[in-house]
Amino acid sequence: MSLTGNLNLSAEIVRARRNTIGDALRRSARRHRQREALRYADRGWSFEALDQAANRVAQFYASLGIRAGDRVLAYGKNSDAYLIAFLGCLRLGAIHVPINYALTGDELIYLVKQSGASLVLSDPDLAANLAVLGDPQPTTRLLKGAPGEDLLSIAQHGPLPDAEFEVDDRSVAQFLYTSGTTAAPKGAMLGHAGVLAEYQTCIQDLECRESDRALAALPLYHTAQMHVFTMPHLLVGAWQMLIESPVPARVLELIEAEKITSFFAPPTVWISLLRHPDFATRDLSSLRKIYYGASIMPVPVLQELRARLPNAEPYNCYGQTEIAPMATVLRPHEHEARPASAGRPVFNVETRVVDDAGNDCPPGTLGEIVHCSPQLTLGYWDKAAQTAEAFAGGWFHSGDLGYFDTEGYLFIADRVKDVINTGGVLVASREVEEALLTHAAVSEVAVVALPDPKWIEAVAAFVVLRDGAEASGDALIAHARAVLAPYKVPKQVIFVPTLPKNTAGKLLKRELRLKYSGSATPFALPG
Repeated sequence: MSLTGNLNLSAEIVRARRNTIGDALRRSARRHRQREALRYADRGWSFEALDQAANRVAQFYASLGIRAGDRVLAYGKNSDAYLIAFLGCLRLGAIHVPINYALTGDELIYLVKQSGASLVLSDPDLAANLAVLGDPQPTTRLLKGAPGEDLLSIAQHGPLPDAEFEVDDRSVAQFLYTSGTTAAPKGAMLGHAGVLAEYQTCIQDLECRESDRALAALPLYHTAQMHVFTMPHLLVGAWQMLIESPVPARVLELIEAEKITSFFAPPTVWISLLRHPDFATRDLSSLRKIYYGASIMPVPVLQELRARLPNAEPYNCYGQTEIAPMATVLRPHEHEARPASAGRPVFNVETRVVDDAGNDCPPGTLGEIVHCSPQLTLGYWDKAAQTAEAFAGGWFHSGDLGYFDTEGYLFIADRVKDVINTGGVLVASREVEEALLTHAAVSEVAVVALPDPKWIEAVAAFVVLRDGAEASGDALIAHARAVLAPYKVPKQVIFVPTLPKNTAGKLLKRELRLKYSGSATPFALPG
């Protein structure tokens, strides 16, 4: 019998081999059954109950006329209902479209219209924002609300379907919209197969284990919390506590009370925890795995975090939405030698650093980071030109600048858009931020380019001081000058009470550029 050429598989073989994200959830439920999988507020969910909730919600979607391939837009904050809404989409074969709950007005209208959503699910306190959609509106329902009428009630008590829904494992599972810092947001289409490959990567490279006790505090609309931690933990049988947002006092309280062993946060959230007075008084000794990513972690902050949590092992996670999002990881034993590195490519990812012609850059030479992986997006929804540009040459172009060292460890220099061209010389904002963070008075810093008549773009530092600390602009510039080349030294130091961040904790440098471009600044270096 020849095994060459295309196999004509029977429908029975195809069905038996099917592997959707919903299938993976069902397998986990059958392994772990009545063990508690998730707790939110005063509600606990076993693995079996979550699986049944996914079936009930899928049946509810179907009763509204939603079919496989239809888009279901989720507009809410973290809750068990929000997570189950996602699981129900997977079970039906509908496409889940999570969006930032802070969006309103034209931004909200754009995402609803561009995605072609047939159904919008919202929190009760956000529902009034949907009035801007006008007519004809998609069907809308509440994630939480009056008992019997909201998605949570359906998940708990709704009718179960008579038969399984048939879902193609080659189909799209989610539209994940990029932040749209330079253009209208693009909907990255993530497929079932690609996301499952990413879960395999996370379970292996981040060492997710059944014994983990995880705290999920970052927004589930963001790919890092949902696809790097929450879903992999569900699939391996770990327990997790879900909370609405990473309020520092609440996070520290729960780590102590629930003996949390695993926690992920971007650098801005880790900084807020370190600066909170409860950090020194709470028993955080249960923490064994501390994950960071979503933006670059300043080395001084990492060093402080490791010193104050000596029992916890750090993992640096680097990637982006379009790769679902894990691309590289720096494991705990690798931090000592290379604390500033993003690590090496993970199990299902191949990464290169290339020049403008697509050629590999030698070690130590800056270039664009590109990826090849089964985890990658299937493209941008209804944006063929942008898709072709992103995949030019058969590799996905990240828009990040970095370099490899001689042993294959990746170092991230900056986003292409965050590199400052001052007087014709390029400056990576990260390097300047790292230098300023070594000053004892500095809590947070963001470095951006501001317009300048002499330099065209001037290096400007926005600084948040530690509580009770004092420092002048002159002092910070002198501090930077001691460790940086003259052209990298900030021309302006602007003291601010806080730095702008989105609900996922990512720093919004574009808001600083927009607000302060052309404005007088509190401190400026002459010349």
